Amino acid sequence: MDWPVDASGLYEILTRLRAELPDFPLLITENGAAYDDYRDPSGDVHDPERIAYLGSHLAAVHRAIAEGADVRGFFLWSLLDNFEWAYGYSKRFGMIHVDFASQQRTLKDSARWYADVIRAGGLRAGDSLA
Repeated sequence: MDWPVDASGLYEILTRLRAELPDFPLLITENGAAYDDYRDPSGDVHDPERIAYLGSHLAAVHRAIAEGADVRGFFLWSLLDNFEWAYGYSKRFGMIHVDFASQQRTLKDSARWYADVIRAGGLRAGDSLA
């Protein structure tokens, strides 16, 4: 999408909301980014940019929680590649690649990475973000 990616904005809004609404629980919804994902000849989908995006945003949320933000959930946009209103099927937001002609689904590297983060209960010091 060529949009700037800066997770500090998420941290700043969460800490601002903590200061202005200290007893207000927060949910982060539809957080994600579009990249030029494709299946390589072996059928894998490597998306290191999405992993870096998610890692930096999860780290920003963790930092805000450590400083008292009452964040109750973090939801990705999107699980599957899908139709985007402004760009149709040309942009891929999901952690699961969808071949729109055949409807075949392929887990991207980011899906496996995110599953590992969830299984571990969050990011750990030294986790690779790519």
